[in-house]
Amino acid sequence: MKSFRFAFNGICNLIKKEHNARIHFVALMGAIGFGILFKISLNEWIAITIVSGLVILTELINTAIEQLADFVEPERNEKIGLIKDYCAGAVLISAIIALIVGALIFTPKLTEIVKTIHP
Repeated sequence: MKSFRFAFNGICNLIKKEHNARIHFVALMGAIGFGILFKISLNEWIAITIVSGLVILTELINTAIEQLADFVEPERNEKIGLIKDYCAGAVLISAIIALIVGALIFTPKLTEIVKTIHP
C-alpha cells in the first residue's frame, strides 16, 4: 500500500507542479467526455487509453529526468540541456500521436453531427 501512496503522490505532484501535465490531463478529460458523448467502441476506448497513458507516462519520465538533472547539475550545462530536449521531444511525440488517434476517432463522429445540422 505504501508503494501505491508514493505513486499517487508522484502523479499528484506532477499535476500540481507541471503546467503541461495539467494541459494533458484536461485533454484526457476532454477525450473521456467525447468518448462518453459519442459512445465510442471498445477498440476506440482501448486506443484512447493507450495513447493517453503514453502521454502521461512520458510526461512523468520527462519531469523525473528534468528534476534529477537539475539536482545533479544546477548550473546551465549543454549536455544536460540536450538530455532535457530529448525528453521534451518524447513528450511532444507522444502528444502528437494521441492527437492523431483522437482525430481519427472523433473527426468522423463530429462530421456526422455537422452533416445532420447542415445537410
